[in-house]
Amino acid sequence: MNNTENRGKIAYFSMEIAIKNSIKSYSGGLGVLAGDTLKAAADLKMPMVGVTLLNNQGYFKQIINKNGEQEEEPDNYDYSKLKKTDAEAIVSIEGNEVKVGAWKYEIKGEKDYFVPVYFLDTDIEGNNEEYRNLTGNLYGGDDRYRFMQEIILGRGGVKILSSLGYEDIQKYHLNEGHAALAVIEIFSQFKPRPLTLTSKRAEEIIEKIREKCIFTTHTPVEAGHDIFPLDLVENLQPEMPYRFPGLIKKDFLNMSHLAAYFSFYINGVSRKHQKVSTEILPDYKISSITNGVHSKTWTSPEFKELFDKYIPGWRSCSLSLRNAFNISPKEIWDAHQKTKKRLLDYVEEKTGKNLSEDIFTIGFARRFATYKRPTLLFNDMDELIRIHKEVGRMQIIIAGKAHPKDSAGKQKIKEVHEIMKNYENDIDIVFLPDYDMRVAKLLIPGVDIWLNTPLPPNEGSGTSGMKAAHNGVPHFSTLDGWWLEGFIDRKTGWSIGKKEGSSSPEELTEEDSADLYYRLEDRILPRYYNTPDRWRETMRHTIAINASFFNSERMLRQYAQEAYLQK
Repeated sequence: MNNTENRGKIAYFSMEIAIKNSIKSYSGGLGVLAGDTLKAAADLKMPMVGVTLLNNQGYFKQIINKNGEQEEEPDNYDYSKLKKTDAEAIVSIEGNEVKVGAWKYEIKGEKDYFVPVYFLDTDIEGNNEEYRNLTGNLYGGDDRYRFMQEIILGRGGVKILSSLGYEDIQKYHLNEGHAALAVIEIFSQFKPRPLTLTSKRAEEIIEKIREKCIFTTHTPVEAGHDIFPLDLVENLQPEMPYRFPGLIKKDFLNMSHLAAYFSFYINGVSRKHQKVSTEILPDYKISSITNGVHSKTWTSPEFKELFDKYIPGWRSCSLSLRNAFNISPKEIWDAHQKTKKRLLDYVEEKTGKNLSEDIFTIGFARRFATYKRPTLLFNDMDELIRIHKEVGRMQIIIAGKAHPKDSAGKQKIKEVHEIMKNYENDIDIVFLPDYDMRVAKLLIPGVDIWLNTPLPPNEGSGTSGMKAAHNGVPHFSTLDGWWLEGFIDRKTGWSIGKKEGSSSPEELTEEDSADLYYRLEDRILPRYYNTPDRWRETMRHTIAINASFFNSERMLRQYAQEAYLQK
């Protein structure tokens, strides 16, 4: 269905947008957040349009070999669910013309309102082989490939919207620095005649662009921001105006600085991340809008049925989930156990491992990176097994991919598999390969507690714990990202370690692992096994307090109030 009412007053640019599992154009959290944002826009009838890359080779399909090592295969997907448009734009790369086409998908909101998402495609006849592959593999290749992809997203995206008839865009929302080159294209379109970047006319144009641009940064680690050497930029974009006063530092172009330079509103994705981002981008005022997840997408079928019964308006008003206090703890528990059974059936199907519905189940799934400390739970296996045998039985389900170039992250996956093998007679540990949205929808709501162990302050926000909350699953995490805002001791979950620590990463890991084991032994397992009524009350609080707030509906309303509707 084509919605003629939505002419996209707000253009949302993101390198990846996850809409559904069958469209493999995403890698993880950034893309899922982008998809949840646009789904919320459709529910709220907000006039938005999404722009991303087709990524028709996907991210990668994860294979775990017999040695427990990650191997990657292309994850080509069927994008027949997208509709090919007639739109075409031309961008210049190295002085060559590169054609950009677009595929369309319409997200249907709760009230039959549609938000279009355009997937940019350079696999077009007339483009040379190198350029045709630019919208193939997400985050693949070297700096040259990556910068060319960002040319397509930013400059190509602005041009495609123009060719599609989106002439009255009032705000451009740049989701992470990958989309920063959109501002260069907007600047170029403003320019009526040759001018110097220090002229009064240039300053006027920059101010007009700033009135239109919003930048959301997600990365709390300085090394995680895209930075390209100027010689590469000059080679690929010789005509591009980029030497704006104060922007270029040490002969590198930082894409986050570029996006921030042209934006009147810049935000981090949690209150803690706001402070961290202010240190990384000290020349700019950074605001804070904490992330949220799309309630309808991340609530399991069993809890959807329960919410429909007791909170009939929840699908169109996530805030009403605070009325979960009207649901009996027994019904919450029964819904959870049905959800858990579906997960354990899947585990048996995929791994042959027969786990029990009556055993406390810990879930962990993230991108495998060293700062996320995916093996913190296994830091002292003797202690973990002692608690398992003496205090309460546990079973552990893990999933996640490492970036193909992240050798340290891959090593962590191998370590997990070695631990699984070495302790298979002591405790059940399962790794689910090829983590994606489908697996997430089974794993996150199906476990009894959701574990998160990043080394503070490296978590921008984190959203998987918010998904867990929508299904009554308490969170167990270090105090970083969103958890600093969502944590209420024993009401919504448990913390690991301190808010701030002056210890070295190695010392902090030892401290945090010790605290993790203490919480399991002294607080969590006794509550689960010995006082089930209190555990179920924690589940109810988790829904009522955290799910009702940490959702994309609330998040998007904040963007509207603080950024989209500002003149």
